[in-house]
Amino acid sequence: TDRQSAAKPHLWREYYVNVRRNRDTRPSLHFVMSYIELLGYSLSSNIEKHGEIKMTEAVLENPDLFDLTMSEEAQPLLDAVKKHIKENVDPITEEYFRLGEGRKEHWGYGEGQLELLETVKQKAKDSGLWNFFLPDADTGEGLSNLDYAFIANELGKSPLASETLNCSAPDTGNMEVLERVGTPEQKEQWLKPLLNGEIRSAFAMTEPGVPSSDAKNIGTQAVLDGDEWVINGEKYYISGAGDPRCKIMITMVKTSPDAPAHKQQSQILVPIDAKGVNILDGMEVFGHDDAPHGHMHIHFDNVRVPKENMLLGEGRGFEISQVRLGPGRIHHCMRSIGVAERALELMIRRSTTRHAFGRPIIQLGKNIELVSRARIEIDACRLMVLQAAKAMDTLGNKEARNYVSAIKAMVPEKVCTIIDQAIQIHGATGVSQWTPLARMYTSQRTLRLADGPDEVHHMVVGRNEVRKYEGQPYTAIDDKLVNK
Repeated sequence: TDRQSAAKPHLWREYYVNVRRNRDTRPSLHFVMSYIELLGYSLSSNIEKHGEIKMTEAVLENPDLFDLTMSEEAQPLLDAVKKHIKENVDPITEEYFRLGEGRKEHWGYGEGQLELLETVKQKAKDSGLWNFFLPDADTGEGLSNLDYAFIANELGKSPLASETLNCSAPDTGNMEVLERVGTPEQKEQWLKPLLNGEIRSAFAMTEPGVPSSDAKNIGTQAVLDGDEWVINGEKYYISGAGDPRCKIMITMVKTSPDAPAHKQQSQILVPIDAKGVNILDGMEVFGHDDAPHGHMHIHFDNVRVPKENMLLGEGRGFEISQVRLGPGRIHHCMRSIGVAERALELMIRRSTTRHAFGRPIIQLGKNIELVSRARIEIDACRLMVLQAAKAMDTLGNKEARNYVSAIKAMVPEKVCTIIDQAIQIHGATGVSQWTPLARMYTSQRTLRLADGPDEVHHMVVGRNEVRKYEGQPYTAIDDKLVNK
């Protein structure tokens, strides 16, 4: 294009002058960013005919997408979180889980268990480490998604850290939905106690009778009867609904079966103690029911809730999902990177301190390469997650969907591999209760299904790539064919 022709001579001249003067083959940052800015295209490039670089549109119309540094304002908060985990959370973690062993109520807590947790939560509150997951909100620290991503990385290294800071799923997504679209009355009744850490919540969407990865399949019905919604249906794997502190569920229902497909679903607030909410059992994950948190199988039998419990409006369920799912997936993926860092640490500590066949385990086979590959994969995943977070801050949730799907498809799979290798290095101990690796693996493997299975996210990313080339000829070969 004329813009490219005008841009290249001056910039390439600057580059070659620098090379000849400095014997430095690396283009200057000024050169790179100037070229990008003038072209207004993306670095995601493909080498096309005659070696020309064809840039895909969009990304570098927003050069800020490549500034992945944490803000100076948030850095002290990250330092405080690290200090809190080291000084307050890590010392009580083993005791917390010990107190839960042999408890009287399977779907409850052991004596002193919650009191110990509340002590640490109070320390976090006193230090101002509370509710900072809400991006650009008055109710939290007002952090950007990018700033929070750095913090989520640290939270992923500890099984208790998120809850001590009131940053646990599914509460984070539910609080964000209520903060964004809730009415003043809904906020007072449910958001306020959630923000205070007084209650827990759940998100009820997945159903056993249909492929719920396609939300249009959701069959739980809500019918308006006077001033009440009457709900009938069945949900399962409702995480957190087993916790005795769980008081409210945001429930995906079908309210308008005759509307266009994306307008049939709604989200509605259902108190867990409402008449007709029958918790049938806790679903198991790799043979464990994760009590008392749980992943519950729930039957809704003529459950009545006030019509004011509708969120945002009838038929706006998909719209609400855009509010919660993007940030939630970023949080999951960044915590997963923290998990991978912990697995790598355990892998190295084990393999450098244990000997077999006359050598440290790290020197056997390709174990040193496993460490190298793990480090490379972790750093690559981290950069992608940070850019997805920055895309949400810069472009908005909807426009950043491709970035978010990419990390959700990639990160849990890579982290599963790293944990699996750490387990192998540990031998039988790796699958035992003596290390956190088995629990970490089952959690990450489950994440490949939660918030959309890998295949759905690959479909989003792949479909977006294919659309870039629709209607374009395959010039590499087609122009050489005799019979076109």
